[in-house]
Amino acid sequence: MALPEKIHLVIVTPEKQLFNGLVDQVTVPSSQGYLGILPGHAPLLTELGIGNISYRIGDESEFLFCSWGFAEVLPDRVVLLAQVAEAASEIDRNRAEQAKSRAERRLASKNPDLDFTRVQLALLRALSRLEAAKHFHPPKGSGR
Repeated sequence: MALPEKIHLVIVTPEKQLFNGLVDQVTVPSSQGYLGILPGHAPLLTELGIGNISYRIGDESEFLFCSWGFAEVLPDRVVLLAQVAEAASEIDRNRAEQAKSRAERRLASKNPDLDFTRVQLALLRALSRLEAAKHFHPPKGSGR
């Protein structure tokens, strides 16, 4: 049996479907680190972590921010059920910068009542959003 040439990728959140189509390659943030997925990948079910999803179609790559969820990987299909996911084009960079600054201030505060893990996760989410947003290049003349 021949390996598939493309992967059918579906990315959904509880609110909406972000992508449904054929891609050449997918990279996802698992709870154990990033996974690169090519057509013919061994079946796998894994937890998504905080980070960036990327997929490639030909020479073009798209990026999305992701926070928690699950990934089902089959040789010809990848389904990502994300608790939160945002396309790079939808990320509010100012809001992400503010969240990053707020988390950094809290971590530096030496407050004994600080929920350290929660603030670390907030910082990781802000940094991951900013990383995904760096990959969005608006069309010329769009004003974004």
